Amino acid sequence: MITLQNPLDMHIHLREGEILKSVLNFSAKYFSGVLAMPNLKIPLDDTNSILKYKKEIENTAKELNCGNFMPIMSIYLSESLNKNELIKAKKEGIKILKLYPKGATTGSENGISEILNQKICDIFEIAQDLGFILSIHGESNGFSLEREFEFGEIFREIAINFPRLKIIMEHLSDRRSIDLLKYDNIFATITLHHITMSLDDVLGSGLNPHYFCKPILKTKKDRDALLNLALSGDEKISFGSDSAPHLESNKLKQNGAAGIFSAPILLPKLCEIFEKHKKLENLQKFISDNARKIYDLQNIPNKTITLIKESFKVQDFIVIGDDRIIPLLAGKSLSWRIKDL
Repeated sequence: MITLQNPLDMHIHLREGEILKSVLNFSAKYFSGVLAMPNLKIPLDDTNSILKYKKEIENTAKELNCGNFMPIMSIYLSESLNKNELIKAKKEGIKILKLYPKGATTGSENGISEILNQKICDIFEIAQDLGFILSIHGESNGFSLEREFEFGEIFREIAINFPRLKIIMEHLSDRRSIDLLKYDNIFATITLHHITMSLDDVLGSGLNPHYFCKPILKTKKDRDALLNLALSGDEKISFGSDSAPHLESNKLKQNGAAGIFSAPILLPKLCEIFEKHKKLENLQKFISDNARKIYDLQNIPNKTITLIKESFKVQDFIVIGDDRIIPLLAGKSLSWRIKDL
């Protein structure tokens, strides 16, 4: 048995409308807080739209009887963002600025084309002065397996030129990116899928669209290096699932949607991994303590989650109207389960 205090997921896609209502309970019931991504169909690039979405999440969590839960909000960095909007956001408790390179992933059509142009650097300067955290999906538009590595130079430039700006490398996927943590103001999140799978899981036995994500799963060496980093309890690393539900119909299209829906299995699977590697004592750091320090999170709702060593079968799918969402490891059994609240 293991008890976790105030689990936090610092990168998750909750969607909106019917999908939000169908997937939120997997997170809101078992996590004290989650960082909800702002790349909805209409990007959340102003304070009013963020607050409206936050209210939708809170109301849905209440309807689902999820208990103590706090959605942590972020603002989508667009060319139109300005100082007044950032000041307004900060007054409302929004302190995370999310940067998507244009075209890099789902919902990045309104992202940034030239990341180090004067307009964006001016925003970085303002964000630094206001105490924002800059969260970045760090990928170029180059060859898929090199995109994160190629983006490393941009991380370096921002870190050096804006030394008071705390920078988060989202969903670390390339072992070569780990070296960037040597900069005092660079931190990272790591997903469940990037420490348990490689490109072989996507392509090795035929194409598996449900394991297609961005940044793409990479080599086994990358997987193992990231796993060791997560297991270590390194204070610069926090957990961010990047759980991203997509309708199966969209996954099976010719240009299949990128994203892995891992929310239903996160805590049991992490327990299984950390136990296997005899590092259960570091799971609390990875799942909560580090994030609270990195993001300076105050007033997190108190939640205690107990997991026990008993078999847990992952559900096969979640029905959404005439469609469905397939979770990671659908139909398989895990060796840990969450004790009923």
